[in-house]
Amino acid sequence: MKILSTARLAKLVIELRKKKGLTQEQLGEQTSLNRVMVGRIERENFIPSVVQLQALSSVLGFDLTEIFVEQEKEPSFIALRSENLSEEDRKDFDRLLSMMLALRQQLTLRKAYEHESYT
Repeated sequence: MKILSTARLAKLVIELRKKKGLTQEQLGEQTSLNRVMVGRIERENFIPSVVQLQALSSVLGFDLTEIFVEQEKEPSFIALRSENLSEEDRKDFDRLLSMMLALRQQLTLRKAYEHESYT
């Protein structure tokens, strides 16, 4: 079983952020995270949500599958995926993320619409 590696995520965020010449604050602005959250991710002290992971992946240009590793003794996040990351698995994972983001957008819009209709 694959798990999210906070160590791998931290290393990737630090390396790619510096390579792009971004400060933690600039990265936060581009991903809708604040500077404190970016720092906590880099110190392996925070596990971002799926939406936040996708934003980081988009801005920094990495594949989300790069942050998953074989299960260790004390996993921080378990991913329900097969042992082999085939191209079909990656497409399914991307499709799942897209569906989750679309649902979140729909819920946000619905909440905003309902709030406006009551005022």
